[in-house]
Amino acid sequence: MAPVILRYNDAMPHVHRLDIRVRYCECDPMGVVHHAVYPIWLEMGRTELLRTASTNYASLEAAGIFLVVTRLNIRYRKPARYDEVLTLETTLADMGHVKIEHTYRLWCGADELAVAETTLACVDRQGVVRALPPQVGTRERTK
Repeated sequence: MAPVILRYNDAMPHVHRLDIRVRYCECDPMGVVHHAVYPIWLEMGRTELLRTASTNYASLEAAGIFLVVTRLNIRYRKPARYDEVLTLETTLADMGHVKIEHTYRLWCGADELAVAETTLACVDRQGVVRALPPQVGTRERTK
């Protein structure tokens, strides 16, 4: 089988890094980030990765195209703490006809705090699965 070339579109890199400063409201009384905050940060990473392709979720949704999370897996390795500056690396891992898979790594300096994976499905306004539009990406096989 021929190798697969994955791309959102030709202008988009497959990896995006985002710096995040931990806010007080994201922490418990001990200054540790609550586990429910991490999925929000993952969405921030996906949003910025998509934005590098000169498109965004708002324009997709206006066109009736929605990307819904169908799978989320996070492995917490070390706690993030109040006021730390973290780096989130979001990577386009795979793309199918109707789905996109991302992987994530979250660091504080040299310490890896968490790793995660998501799968997104493309749906229309009624929630019916549909093909990914060209402005999001393509999956091509080389010969």
